[in-house]
This record gives sequence, C-alpha cells and structure tokens, in this order.
Amino acid sequence: MPSGWVLPRLSKVLGLEGDKKSIITFEFNPKDGIDNPALSLTEDTDGEAVGEPRFYLLSKGSTETFGFSLNEELGCQGHVIRQVELGGLAQRRGLQDGDRLLQVNGHFVDHMDHHRVVQKIKASGNQVLLAVLDGDSYEASKALGRDLSQMLPADIRPRLCHITRDKSGFGFSVSGPEGVKGTFQLSVQQDGPAERAGVPPGSWLLELNGASVSNYSHTQLTRKLKQSGSKVTLLVASSAVEEFYRLRGLRATAALADTSWLPFKVRELHMVKGPAGYGFLLKEDDCSSGATGQFMWDVDVGLPADQAGMKEGDRLLAVNGESIEGLDHQQTVLRIRARDDQVTLVVIDPAADAFYHSMGLSPLLSFEDNDPASGSHTSSLPSPSASPGLCHVEVGPKGPGSWLVAAANSIGFTQSPSQEEQRRLQQAF
Repeated sequence: MPSGWVLPRLSKVLGLEGDKKSIITFEFNPKDGIDNPALSLTEDTDGEAVGEPRFYLLSKGSTETFGFSLNEELGCQGHVIRQVELGGLAQRRGLQDGDRLLQVNGHFVDHMDHHRVVQKIKASGNQVLLAVLDGDSYEASKALGRDLSQMLPADIRPRLCHITRDKSGFGFSVSGPEGVKGTFQLSVQQDGPAERAGVPPGSWLLELNGASVSNYSHTQLTRKLKQSGSKVTLLVASSAVEEFYRLRGLRATAALADTSWLPFKVRELHMVKGPAGYGFLLKEDDCSSGATGQFMWDVDVGLPADQAGMKEGDRLLAVNGESIEGLDHQQTVLRIRARDDQVTLVVIDPAADAFYHSMGLSPLLSFEDNDPASGSHTSSLPSPSASPGLCHVEVGPKGPGSWLVAAANSIGFTQSPSQEEQRRLQQAF
C-alpha cells in the first residue's frame, strides 16, 4: 500500500461530523505492516452497493490499549465499534466508528452474546485479528436477510501443535526452495507423532517454539529442531490460510491460532456451595513469570472443590466467565462471593501454565477454543455493586441504559475493598 493512500469514509469517526466525501489518510509504516484497510464495494442483486468485510490485525504493547470500545446499543443491531481514539492503534489501522464486528481471531461473533465477544477480545491478549463491516452495509445485509458468515472465509486460523518425539523422530520432514529463507513446507508421516499432534500434511511452517522462522535458512531450522530435544511446538498453516495472510500483508502468529490440538488445557469447575463451603483456600503468590497470581490450596477431600476436579497448585484464570487478569486478591474474592451458593472457575495446572508462559500466550486462548463457537455460553452481566466487571452502563441518547458499553481494552472497578480485606492475602471458601 503506497504512502498517502486514502479511503472514502462512509460514516463519521470519533463523533466528528462529516459526509461521505470525507477522507482519512493512512500512512504506510513498514514496521507495522499492511493491515488492508481498503473497503472494496460489490454490487448486489438488488442494485445496492454492499461493502466487503475488512480485516485488521491489531498488535499493542502490554501497557497500551487497542484504542476502541465495543458497544451493544438499543435500536442498533450488532456489536458496534465506538470511541475510536484519535491517533490510537485502531484508528491508525483504519477501524471506523459505527463498524460492526463480525469475527474475532477467525470466530464468527455476530450472533454471540455481547459480553462473550468482549471476553474473546480480552483473551486474545496483546494481539487480535478483527473482521468488520461498515455500518451501512451491515444494516443493508441484515435487511436483505443475508447470512453474514458467508461473507467471510471459512477458516483463517493457523494451528498450534505440540509434538513429542518417539523412536522414529518427530514424524515430519521439511522442504523448501533452495537458497530461500523462511519458506518451509511439511511432509507428515502417516500416524506419526506430528500427525497425531494435529499437523496437516502439506502445511507451511510459520513458527518454531514461539519464534518466527521467516529469517531461518534450512540449515538454521534443522539446528533449531535438534536443539528442541524431545518436544517441539509448531505454528503451521494450510495453503489457504497462508495465502489469506500473505495477500493481506499480515503476519499469522500463535495468538491467532487454533489451540484445540494442544495437550495443555484449562479446566472449568462448576461448584455448588455445601454446608462446609466450597472447600478450598485461595492464596495470592508469585507466578513463574514474575507476576502475581491467585492459586488454589488446601483442597478438602470430598467437598465441592475436590469433587469438581480442583487440584492444589492450580492457578485461577476466570470467575463466572470473567477473566481475573489485572485484579488483586481482594477483588478476586469479591468476584467469587458475588453469587451466594455457586461459582464457576476456570483454572490451569502448573505444567500447562508454564507452557503458555513459554509461548507468550494467554492460557484463556485454549478456553476460547473449547467454548462452542455458537456462543451458547451466556455469562450474565455482573452487578456493579457486587462484582467488578467488564461492562458498565452509560447514559446514551435514549436515556439511562440505552447504551451497554464494553471496553475491549480495560476493566473498570466500582467498589473498593475495605482496609481489613486489603490486609488479607488468602481467603478460605
């Protein structure tokens, strides 16, 4: 995309009034890559111009935000992009106020509960691939009864595979054009370790143990494989997926991958409180990453936590469908207490936790892949007075509650713990 490329704008951005003749200038940054903000138009059978979905790969630093909010608004269909920060990451890529979100990391989300969609964005960590459609085209397509999922490619996710070597090796071989770096196609041994780990025959290698192979020669790749010992983690893509990213100038990374083939899983534990409580101790401690986490200890045999499958040393990731990332001990306790007699926790064991940390990934990615894409998971919105959450209600143009606003890059808290709770670093349940 040449510098100075411009895009006709179909709706106002950031509340600035403008008509369809207004333009936004996109400057090409070689470091960021090309995110294909182009809006191509096709003529439908009814003579109405309907926009094509646009794909944006947003990559932020750990202290940055994506620079937009995702709204659910009364009288307005879909998950609506709002509050696109001027000069922010989303605006620089080309995301526009009023766009409708159709897909998150290859998951079609238009039909999903709004709160669930926010969770998918947050679980993606510092990188997320979004597919959006401009508001006018979205509403026109809905009015015509179109299936929006048919406007999107069926599968755009690379696959993350963890292979354990057997006596015959890893079960795959690598080939590529002579003298060309970073282009490696895999031949997979039938019923070998690689095939059992989910590596598709003829797929293209993108990453090895969390590192891009784009600058590797064949000799360097062979050396890296030998240094991997008995286990190796590959990010691979079919020819169709590889072409999707290549044609758009996007880089496919592990954060966008299908993790369902990995042996490392998070676990969802649903517990109903008994007369003696749930039967575990929540303790704040240091993670292997150096960050602070919430861990399960003193799991009482025969009580609800033990019966649900909780193990000592499990790290807590989410409570009642809400990630606890960014929460301290007291805030986490409030979440668990929000429902009097039952709670659903997402936890991960130490070995699986160490794997995701080594790959620089959020363990919740595996939970998203285990969750039905149909959006059948319907976590209720938290009560601001009882459980701090991801959504808050603002006064919109139609009065209190006319907007349900979910910030895709921040968590808001509405209740501060008492001084007594602040002094406690563990809590029995």
